[in-house]
Amino acid sequence: MGIFLLINGLFLWVFQDDFNILNAGFADVSPFFFLAPWVFLFLIPAITMKSFADEFSNGTIEILKTRPISLWQIVLGKFCASLLLVIVALLPTLSYVFTIYQLGNPVGNIDFGSTIGSYIGLLLLACSYTAIGLFTSTLSNNQIVAFLLGVFITFLLFYGFDAISNSYANQQLSIQKIGINEHYKSISRGVIDTRDLLYFGSVTLFFLFITKNRLENE
Repeated sequence: MGIFLLINGLFLWVFQDDFNILNAGFADVSPFFFLAPWVFLFLIPAITMKSFADEFSNGTIEILKTRPISLWQIVLGKFCASLLLVIVALLPTLSYVFTIYQLGNPVGNIDFGSTIGSYIGLLLLACSYTAIGLFTSTLSNNQIVAFLLGVFITFLLFYGFDAISNSYANQQLSIQKIGINEHYKSISRGVIDTRDLLYFGSVTLFFLFITKNRLENE
């Protein structure tokens, strides 16, 4: 979480690059919402990599499965715990919004609609990434392998379909709509579309479901 906040802080406030909010010339935190999903690609798999890989390597998964709780409760418990850490990491970033609110001319000149929508998009994105990370942690008893698999799958779902769509430039296929990035950008505009909510909900539930199935087969 410290690395997440440090990277965002350096790119948004210190480094003289395209992400620097102070150089943008207008009250907007969109550089943060563009950068955060890419940092999440590494942060969330790092959080979830121990979830089940550590249980497998230590042999405690059998003890856990014999407890009077269902596999769904185990999966959802680890999901909520990991997601809570992500939310805690996001809370300090509200200071960015307050800073821009104060720096605006006049004070308060900020697009709250897109800001709130972007935060909702980040939370939905975090849910999907966390579910993916939990699944990859069941694929190996090595935490590093689980981490790398988590990064690969989240990157593929977030940007892979956009890259394929851009390569072939076939608008009829609309391949990018399969990817996470397209739906995240849609919510970030401040418009909460049920199609986007269903997409994130489906991705999250799908990976939680196959995680539960993996535990049944272990």
